[in-house]
Amino acid sequence: MSGEVRSAPPTPPVSSPPLQIWSPAPAPSRASPLRAMVTPIASPVRKAVASVRGYLEEVGHITRLNDPRDAWLPITESRRGNAYYAAFHSLSSGIGFQALVLPAAFVFLGWTWAIVCLTVAFVWQLYTLWLLVKLHEPVAGGTRYSRYMHLATTGFGEKWGKILALLPVMYLSAGNCTALIIVGGSSMKLLFNIACGQVCLARPLTTVEWYLVFVCVAVLLSQLPNLNSIASVSLVGAAAAVAYCTMIWVVSVAKGRVPGVSYDPVKVTSEVDGAIGILNGLGIIAFAFRGHNLVLEIQATMPSTLKHPSHVPMWKGVKVAYVIIAFCLYPVAIGGFWAYGDQIPPNGILSALYKFHSRDVSRLVLGLAALLVIVNCLTTCQIYAMPVFDSMEAGYVHKKNRPCPWWLRAGFRAFFGAVNLLIAVALPFLSELAGLLGGVSLPVTLAYPCFMWVAIMKPARGSAMWCTNWALGSLGMGLSFVLIVGNLWGLVEKGLHVQFFKPADFQ
Repeated sequence: MSGEVRSAPPTPPVSSPPLQIWSPAPAPSRASPLRAMVTPIASPVRKAVASVRGYLEEVGHITRLNDPRDAWLPITESRRGNAYYAAFHSLSSGIGFQALVLPAAFVFLGWTWAIVCLTVAFVWQLYTLWLLVKLHEPVAGGTRYSRYMHLATTGFGEKWGKILALLPVMYLSAGNCTALIIVGGSSMKLLFNIACGQVCLARPLTTVEWYLVFVCVAVLLSQLPNLNSIASVSLVGAAAAVAYCTMIWVVSVAKGRVPGVSYDPVKVTSEVDGAIGILNGLGIIAFAFRGHNLVLEIQATMPSTLKHPSHVPMWKGVKVAYVIIAFCLYPVAIGGFWAYGDQIPPNGILSALYKFHSRDVSRLVLGLAALLVIVNCLTTCQIYAMPVFDSMEAGYVHKKNRPCPWWLRAGFRAFFGAVNLLIAVALPFLSELAGLLGGVSLPVTLAYPCFMWVAIMKPARGSAMWCTNWALGSLGMGLSFVLIVGNLWGLVEKGLHVQFFKPADFQ
């Protein structure tokens, strides 16, 4: 009956050890209640707690960690992310100064082919991004691949995963930070010159000193403990990127086309030069899309349960971010090429703005554009450096089996900033190798996700997903190979100007 009350079965008596039957009662002690948990009577309590925890993990209230030490590392220390945070991080990592170079691709490809290639690349990288979001947790409630290298070693094997993915992933993190130091430091110098004017009596800092200023601010900002804690930083960086992209193309279009502009593809004297030009255009478009090496890490900041898997809010955030990215990339590319045509500098629309409109655009607008670039570089540097911070701390955590102390964490981050500053100052010619290194890292975005999907998800041979991923993965590897060969050929033809400790401004 529904109203019947059933009593619990009687508890069996607990007998005392023989030596304590006639002993006097012990005096009350003030020992910690935790000591009671190690008694035989408390064993069922521990089992009950473990059972309840397991049940909550199954029904979806607690996120299960693959390794308890993940809770001590910057990427997985906090799992309170949501779709908004995913949008902030994806937008901050997905758009930056590379987008400003897109009009230069139109010079080599022309209107039609440039727009077609840009659209194909956008759809392609969005598809591989969706694959990574799904591969983060292939089986609901199973292993979560919170780092790109973890997924690569699972899909390709321990040995081949490191051979194929370690260098590209490290380049996309540390290499981007070095590039951000160069762009951000040069923009600081430009902002000072704009604000100070021609009659300034202050002694201007050198380029290296501006790099140092940028690194000091970036290291100070990097003391935020984990990836989830820099969500507001990513929001500021994303807003700055959208603002300066919009400002630059709007001002360029409003000022009209520069005199003598032409939209015909660059005329070349040989077929080899023509092929290299086409490869340069394709490379510029391919390198404009970035952030795939951070997708798994961003998703790792979210809770994931059977009822609420992490891929749902992650994909919502990614879709919002890439709609905004599309509204930035296409106007910059099309508007920039319309305004400057074949006269656009190699470094893109920002350099064209200062070159052609430094006198007919107010200093306020020019200074604001430089300031927004600085803010974006400082904030983007944080999210791209986070995988490196995570790797540095993981070495300590796995060796000592305890969390990294705050002073060591701060030291790791200051050391990373110092190393990037040294590279930016000592090896300024690395910018000439950006195309070559970019070709090496291109499979991280366009090819490896397709192959990892086939290796981990194991779609039926001959199915649509099997054929699509093999085709796109093979095409991505082929494009990477062609870009590497083309850049090597260009270096052989033009030579590599090696100059140590002579950094030049980013113009």
